[in-house]
Amino acid sequence: MLTGKVALVTGASRGIGKEVAKTLAGYGATVIVNYNGSAQKAAEVVKEIEEKGGSAVAMQCSVADYQACEQMVQDALAKFGHIDILVNNAGITKDNLVMKMTEEDFDAVINTNLKGTFNTIKCLYRTFLKQKAGRIINLSSVSGILGNAGQANYAASKAGVIGLTKSMARELASRSITVNAVAPGFIDTEMTQVMSDAAKEGAMTQIPLKRMGKPEEIAEMVAFLASEKASYITGQIIAVDGGMSM
Repeated sequence: MLTGKVALVTGASRGIGKEVAKTLAGYGATVIVNYNGSAQKAAEVVKEIEEKGGSAVAMQCSVADYQACEQMVQDALAKFGHIDILVNNAGITKDNLVMKMTEEDFDAVINTNLKGTFNTIKCLYRTFLKQKAGRIINLSSVSGILGNAGQANYAASKAGVIGLTKSMARELASRSITVNAVAPGFIDTEMTQVMSDAAKEGAMTQIPLKRMGKPEEIAEMVAFLASEKASYITGQIIAVDGGMSM
């Protein structure tokens, strides 16, 4: 489905990003496993992909740093000649009530989750225009759709990703470049495993399907949006959340 394509997946050393990288590689794409802090975990993802016959390489870069993003994209293009798929998955949380939230924690989340998405799109913009082809899939969140107490910074960043997605879809449509977002609900990853039992039980009451999602369920949606099967879909925010946001 993705044979011959090169995909850049940000924040791909763990969680949803890791599963997205593995899934895209399984469909034939060569995957650039971007990571910020954990070289070992990124190397493990690359090894796992290669052991299953896929192709991948790890590249370090903080997406919040525009110049670092630019260098990563230049290095990737020099190595592979093209990039066809961009998955903006890198994200952090620094949850707190606004009353207790520091300015630094607000800025850090916005800079990684929202500006980081802008940075990678900006760095690949001209490349996609020249190719007259490309798939951009941004990871938003159910929090960006509904809001969530104690997550003002995270919800704002993910709501911003929705606006950015729609704007980029309009800018790039004339060149056959699609831009969509996937908005996960509560997914069983390291990020949600640290939640207390009480918090998990509270979350279950909000989910019509009464269970957490699996990383694979997000990854398969990303893979579909990255494929030719989704060539007539752009500017959409697809919630994979067990019905939370309906």
